[in-house]
Amino acid sequence: MPSASTDRSYWFREACVRCPVLIAALDEKPHLEEIRDNLKDRIAEAEREGWLGEVEGLSTSLAAAEDKIAQIEAQQKRKQSPVFLGLPSLAKLTACTSEATR
Repeated sequence: MPSASTDRSYWFREACVRCPVLIAALDEKPHLEEIRDNLKDRIAEAEREGWLGEVEGLSTSLAAAEDKIAQIEAQQKRKQSPVFLGLPSLAKLTACTSEATR
């Protein structure tokens, strides 16, 4: 893996993860999980090396990545759950019809 200091595209991806306007699509979950795992590794390295400022910035990015993953999981749950369309029950339909015929 190229170092983060030489790989400018990594910083761009990390900045995008932090962006509150970014709405992640369902198919981006594996990529976000990869970013999350990479951030955890980088945080561990920064803690070992004593780079406290780096730990703080990476922790912010990690929280944002986990939030995006949680949003995707919530989206998946909503897609899988039934939607109530507000249709009346059969009992209500028959009651309304019998009242109308009187």
